[in-house]
Amino acid sequence: MLAVLHSLGMFIVDLLKSRRRLEAENLFLRHQLSIALRRAPPRLRLRGSDRALLVWTTRLWPSLLGATQVVQPETILRWHRAGFKAFWRWKSRNRAGRPKIDRGLRDLIRRMSKENPKWGASRIHGELLMLGFEVAQSTVSKYMVQNGSPSQSWKTFFRNHAQAIAAIDLCVVPTLTFERLFAFLVLGHGRRQLLWFEVTRHPTAEWLARQITEAFPWASAPAYLVREMTCLLAFQVPGEGHGYPRPYYNEARTHLALDKDAPLGRAVQRTGAIVAIPILSGLHHHYVRI
Repeated sequence: MLAVLHSLGMFIVDLLKSRRRLEAENLFLRHQLSIALRRAPPRLRLRGSDRALLVWTTRLWPSLLGATQVVQPETILRWHRAGFKAFWRWKSRNRAGRPKIDRGLRDLIRRMSKENPKWGASRIHGELLMLGFEVAQSTVSKYMVQNGSPSQSWKTFFRNHAQAIAAIDLCVVPTLTFERLFAFLVLGHGRRQLLWFEVTRHPTAEWLARQITEAFPWASAPAYLVREMTCLLAFQVPGEGHGYPRPYYNEARTHLALDKDAPLGRAVQRTGAIVAIPILSGLHHHYVRI
């Protein structure tokens, strides 16, 4: 650094000298440089300040590249490009990417991801918006648990809730006279018991509703009905209060088509501790602040 300051000082002094004095001094210095280079090693070791001064002077006066003696002109140009890259790397070192989010929010994203393995980034993002967190969906994807605990399969769900599940089906039965009969049956999953069976030629909505009412006395209504053994439906059977999914779906569950709001509207909660309410025995969760 001292060498650079000394060179700058000599440059200022030279501005006050006459042209003839500068030409004589230039000739004298060139001759001394030639003598020094005769005994110099094949590869000179230059300091960083020496490189910076050579780059700076050649940028101000590009014609000086032709007068270079200690290094090749291409070497000075390479130093300049390297310095340019290093400068912009330093200038942008703390501005790359999005700002980091709070650790508590990262833990909440991972918690929701573990508790709801079937939820994607969009579903978790909608729940976070309802809890007052302003965060991008891409950030949610970044902090989700990718290899969390496996989701509960339908087989496991049936085994755990067999006593509260009944299956219904409406079958079409052709007769020998080329007519069609419609058979309605109800099967209890607890003991694989046939709970109800009825046949009609003209099924109507009123007839089907009456069959379900007669199949389940008031004290034996199931919590869940499986239609055609393929789709699990949470069904409110008359006489029993198993109507949970309807308020959850309409009042709590966020939907992408509604800008991640609930069908009946859900107020954003910004204060309070976050509590998870299990839905469908933990298959889903509803998050609220208390």
